[in-house]
Amino acid sequence: MRVLTLLAKLCAILAGLLMTVVTLMTCASLIGRNTVGFTIAGDFELTGVVTGAAVALFMPWCQIKRGNIIVDFFTSRLPDATNAMLDRLGAFCLALMFAALSWRTVVGGLAAFDTQSGTMMLGFPEWIVYVCMVPPLVLTTVIALGQSLAGFSLFESHAE
Repeated sequence: MRVLTLLAKLCAILAGLLMTVVTLMTCASLIGRNTVGFTIAGDFELTGVVTGAAVALFMPWCQIKRGNIIVDFFTSRLPDATNAMLDRLGAFCLALMFAALSWRTVVGGLAAFDTQSGTMMLGFPEWIVYVCMVPPLVLTTVIALGQSLAGFSLFESHAE
């Protein structure tokens, strides 16, 4: 579990760095555009590309920390054992969803590579974004599957 937690932390740190870079780039482009007429070409495209990868990179840490939305309005009065079972079932459903998302991202990446599709202005290869998204999506799948099978307590002791 420590390895999964470490990988999830590394993904989150990388996502944070990417979002910081994109924020600084956007600020530079906006300040330049509104003051001296300088803009970063393709800043909108780069923002979309990096943000897409960052969202996927944040997912493993979100799952480790149980940061996904849990609607417990109807279950808050149920016994703890029932809630634990429902949490495990929810983690299993999330694992299935992320497994499907991982699979479709691989398929999408292969299609983008085959067609050599790129962004409109810069021609940035779209398959690179897919490649960046697959590992954290698979990691989220493994984490959620582990939580559904082994429970959340194994992860909580390492995710501090």
